[in-house]
Amino acid sequence: MAVAFDKMSNHLLAALPDSEWQRWQQHMSVMDLKLGQVLYESGGTMQHVYFPVDAIVSLLYVLENGSSAEIAVVGNEGMVGVSLFMGGETTPSRAVVQSAGKCVRLSACKLKKEFDNSMPVMHLLLRYTQALITQMTQTAVCNRHHSLDQQLCRWLVLSMDRLTSSHLVMTQELIANMLGVRREGVTEAAGRLQKAGLISYSRGKIEVLDRPGLEARTCECYAVVKKEYDRLLPDRIAS
Repeated sequence: MAVAFDKMSNHLLAALPDSEWQRWQQHMSVMDLKLGQVLYESGGTMQHVYFPVDAIVSLLYVLENGSSAEIAVVGNEGMVGVSLFMGGETTPSRAVVQSAGKCVRLSACKLKKEFDNSMPVMHLLLRYTQALITQMTQTAVCNRHHSLDQQLCRWLVLSMDRLTSSHLVMTQELIANMLGVRREGVTEAAGRLQKAGLISYSRGKIEVLDRPGLEARTCECYAVVKKEYDRLLPDRIAS
């Protein structure tokens, strides 16, 4: 039975020609993602790929001592699990739900079959992967050269791009893990943004009050990533 789902809710799926979508939806299922849920662990074999609708998934690199840092975020612009069609069954990163919501799931074998047999699908997924790599590399540059305040602003604006509301439910510990910093640093940075009237932050709940103000405080990294996503991912691809 075809999944009862509007493909326009995920930008990557929305770019599929109707003929491709008709094949895909027979094999897809809608599922709820909970805050902190792990979709796959570092080194684990992937059984599915995920297309977020109103959830956000964080891709984290985890060190041997257990500490971690975010390398990318995935929301309704894309998918989680690009390693499957890039030649590997596993990845060294961990995928953790950063903001709860719904997603659409597709089996790994179905995705690989579509990638191998459909030129439009292959081109679309490769363009998405290039955009994702840009986000990863720009995140590494940002974490090395820009202030924690700028990193937090970039992270918040990226999250807002992937949500339909201005609210985030996020603990200090989870934010610290994402950015690879101490919890105290997150508290101080969030406090400065709240004092400036840009956000409201209380007990793990963040509300963005001034989106333009946040963008003005971000470094160039946000604009670089957004421009690349806009360039590489059209609204629709030809059949």
